[in-house]
Formats: sequence, structure tokens, C-alpha cells
Amino acid sequence: MSSTASEQCTRRFLVSGLVQGVFFRASTRREAERLGLSGYAKNLRDGRVEVVASGSCDQVRELEAWLWKGPPAAQVDDVAVEDYPGPVAGGFRVA
Repeated sequence: MSSTASEQCTRRFLVSGLVQGVFFRASTRREAERLGLSGYAKNLRDGRVEVVASGSCDQVRELEAWLWKGPPAAQVDDVAVEDYPGPVAGGFRVA
């Protein structure tokens, strides 16, 4: 059985490559808001960006595909994905 747009998912993404200092978090927020997702994007000390997104599974998958490209100045090397068990506040923020 295929997933439907009404199924809800929350995922944590760890994006590595040239992803800090290239407007990655702000661009991710715009994309997440366009998709109607809640969550956040924040820089990690090791140079990666952590993104947590919650919404319909289809929209979360669409954001994941976008994270592999990112904004024009980014160079994404990898996107690690895992389920995120915690609750996510409404809206999408840059931390």
C-alpha cells in the first residue's frame, strides 16, 4: 500500500558539504514553509546543518529531495536521514 498525503512523518536530516555560510538555513526555511512543514534548521559545530521537518510524508520527502541540492551556493555531499521521535513546534524556524 502506498503512502497518502495525509500520513504524517517527522524526520531529522544531517546535511554535509559546503552548507554553512551559503544561506542554507534560510533557504531551507523558505522551502519548508512553501511545503507547509514545521521544524527547524540549525548549524552544527562540525560544519553540517541539522534539519528537522514534520508534516505529510510526501512533503517531507519533497524537502529531502530539495536538501540534496540546497541553495545555489551550496555543495551538498550527503544527507543522512533518521526518524525523529520528539514533538515539533508549529512553524519552521532557523536556530
